[in-house]
Amino acid sequence: MREAIRPFRWDLVRPDHLGSLLDGLPEPDLWFLDDLIDCAAKVLARSEDGELYFIGRSADSVFDLLGGALPDPGRLHLLPLSTGSIDGWFGRLHPAEVAQLRTNLAAHGLSPAALARGSRPIVFTDVVSTGRTLEQLLDILRDWAADERADWPAALRRVRIVGLTRRKHTSPNTHRWQQHADWARDVPIRNVSVESALFSYLADRQHKLAPSFSRFLWADDGVRDPGRDDSTRRALAEAVAIAEAGCTPVVRERLARTMTREPAIAEPWLRDLVGRLTPKGST
Repeated sequence: MREAIRPFRWDLVRPDHLGSLLDGLPEPDLWFLDDLIDCAAKVLARSEDGELYFIGRSADSVFDLLGGALPDPGRLHLLPLSTGSIDGWFGRLHPAEVAQLRTNLAAHGLSPAALARGSRPIVFTDVVSTGRTLEQLLDILRDWAADERADWPAALRRVRIVGLTRRKHTSPNTHRWQQHADWARDVPIRNVSVESALFSYLADRQHKLAPSFSRFLWADDGVRDPGRDDSTRRALAEAVAIAEAGCTPVVRERLARTMTREPAIAEPWLRDLVGRLTPKGST
């Protein structure tokens, strides 16, 4: 029986197992924290009280901040997956790669059969330019459903997308990525505009805790081993600092305040969450 492979990642909310791994490193500069809080609050508010799956690595910092802030972070999931090598120069996936990918996705509760049986929305979140990664993920799930004769329409009805997009000046002619993607018409999509500096940092410049999880690593046991090189240690220090910031009353209160300005605050689930985030006695 094929075994699921998942890249190693430290538990940042309970980092007591890190030992001396961060010793000697400078304190991370969280210059982007205010914009990250704003982004994370809007992702939550636009999630329809669903299960949030952060695709790839670009939005890891949103996951880390919310993981520290939420009273119950059980609906936050990292979905390590890079689809950039699926087609093009490297060609179509081989049967063994397809089987391993499906095993990995099933371990995250994302088999088409599991999707069709559930009720809570499944919200895929990613930093988006063209939406190609999201399109490929849905193609993978649709083909899988066809092979197993699963109820794809039922599975698709649970899917939502929250895209993190680069903030631009708005006008009637503003380009929105989903307007030019035929596949996107079948999925409810909400976007969160992100300040350009933070968008570039998350998408292109931020050091990550693990290599991109491409087709060449889907079956590689080596991804289960933690990296200990200097770049990874610095990325870990920043991730721990972000999670620790999320635990603070000031960040939780700001998340709550931002969410109260979202239309979804009219819904009981979000009002309840805001109430649990706001420290007693705060205004």
